[in-house]
Amino acid sequence: MPEKFPADLTTLRRRLLTREVTSTMVTRALLERIAVLDERLGAYLLVDGEGALAGAAAADERLDAGTPAGPLDGIPLALKDILSTRGRRTTCGSRMLEHFVPAYDATVVERLHAAGAVVLGKLNMDEFAMGSSTENSAFKPTRNPWAPDRVPGGSSGGSAAAVAAGLCAAALGSDTGGSIRQPASFCGVVGMKPTYGRVSRYGLVAFASSLDQLGPVTRTVSDAALLLGVMAGHDPRDSTSVNTPVPDYVAALGLPLEGLAIGVPREYFIDGMEDDVRQAVQAAIDFCAGRGARVEEVSLPHTEYAVAAYYLIATAEASSNLARYDGVKYGLRESGGENLLDMYLDTRSQGFGPEVKRRIMLGTYALSAGYYDAYYRKAQQVRTLVSRDFARVFERVDLLMAPVTPTVAFRLGEKIDDPLQMYLNDILTIPVNLAGLPAISVPCGFSAAGLPVGLQIIGRPFAEETILAAARCYEEAHDWVERRPEL
Repeated sequence: MPEKFPADLTTLRRRLLTREVTSTMVTRALLERIAVLDERLGAYLLVDGEGALAGAAAADERLDAGTPAGPLDGIPLALKDILSTRGRRTTCGSRMLEHFVPAYDATVVERLHAAGAVVLGKLNMDEFAMGSSTENSAFKPTRNPWAPDRVPGGSSGGSAAAVAAGLCAAALGSDTGGSIRQPASFCGVVGMKPTYGRVSRYGLVAFASSLDQLGPVTRTVSDAALLLGVMAGHDPRDSTSVNTPVPDYVAALGLPLEGLAIGVPREYFIDGMEDDVRQAVQAAIDFCAGRGARVEEVSLPHTEYAVAAYYLIATAEASSNLARYDGVKYGLRESGGENLLDMYLDTRSQGFGPEVKRRIMLGTYALSAGYYDAYYRKAQQVRTLVSRDFARVFERVDLLMAPVTPTVAFRLGEKIDDPLQMYLNDILTIPVNLAGLPAISVPCGFSAAGLPVGLQIIGRPFAEETILAAARCYEEAHDWVERRPEL
């Protein structure tokens, strides 16, 4: 993409408002870039060029008249294909929904449109958000722009890869156990999981309803603050949406690191962590200490049980949520059998991929008579202990800083046949989801092989502005976000 069309949302917004560029120019340039690069990367499942150019033309009319619709007017964004979009396919990366066209927009999509955003298309993902590599997509894998033989992370791998490759100004992702932060770390971009309840889940196709949360994937922290401000806020259509005021996240970015108390959880620096990751994250923490933050080691003792608890809770909820895909109401229907039971069996056998089937079976087992107390109930008790660990630590510190993942991006195919190793890739992100806390991944360096490393910053419930301010203080003193993959 020509340099005069920056992928940086905040800079692009300024240039659009001054009419240095038009939305139509930017949108057309991005569509051309997608046509050239995405066949190799596989970030998009749907490119809506006609709709995007129509939206851009409407934005230009408003901007030329001096009456922009909102803070994203004319800016081309893309959506993880887990969000309901009226009149546009929503597949969730699954054959089950390959031809499904919703009749309504998700709340966050409505808010993007109201803010004037231009939607370029829908982005690839692990099927029903179940995966850490975007290799579980039923349609194609996504490749990491920094190294095409590596995964971009998952399940929001298409979102992170598209932002890193300059195929959109920003994107939306979803995070159930790390699915925004882990791909953001692998692709060298910023990814934020807000507090559970901060952003409406209405129109988000459910995986695990007590864990799912939508958030921004962007080039910079400033972009994340701007986009989150549009997404956040109470929604009466979502019973889990919290009715609490939304701060001005952009205005909060000027808050200093000086005086903040930062905890470093010892359980997050695990055996087997790559030295490049450990050193990059430690250097970022040392930088914050040098800027006046008080840094201390803390303990989250129940972290070691989080992965086991998560993969019982999440699979149990998936088993319940995905029961609706039976070939009767919408989505795929295989009707070659002799009776209704055959239709159910054929539809679900052919519509779901192996990882989704694995998780449905695990969850159904955990919820079954005689096993509920031993597994699901026990996992919920562990979840309470994990939440209490965080609450206890946040009585002493303002933020936690830690790695996002134990490694940099791994190779395509390296872990796809080893579910346990794949699940353990989320060991440092899952506890945040169990506790419903906000957290961000911000680039903090590169490995010796030139692969990005992410710093995870975790905060108290609804303390997104503190997290964003700390992330911005770190980001503006380094040039990590200025580095681009060679494509």
